[in-house]
Amino acid sequence: MLLGPMLLIIIGGLALQSQGFHAVALMAFGLVWGVFSYVSLHRSELGLTRKRVLINAGLPLLKSYDIALSKIAAIDFHQPSLGSMMDFGKITIIYGGRSRCVIRFVSSPAEFVTKVREQMAISHE
Repeated sequence: MLLGPMLLIIIGGLALQSQGFHAVALMAFGLVWGVFSYVSLHRSELGLTRKRVLINAGLPLLKSYDIALSKIAAIDFHQPSLGSMMDFGKITIIYGGRSRCVIRFVSSPAEFVTKVREQMAISHE
């Protein structure tokens, strides 16, 4: 989530001597993007109760989900190579027939999915 903004700032810094204003603009854009990404990352929340999964994610456009465990048809996660190394990934929840909730940049997605599946098993008993 912060890799893209960091790369823009580095590239802008390296091109500062030859490109001048354009490099500063690139660095400014990378900085603004990085601030938005950082705040979005730290404002996102995932919660699990005995009956529900609660999700609040995003900064400019807040996505909120309140999904009953009984409505969840499937839950899974995806971690690319870099995500596996840094323990971040994407969670996908399919609920209520065809509705889909995709949350990116989740810390420890495997652990969260395992806990949701365990809670679903307990609630079905």
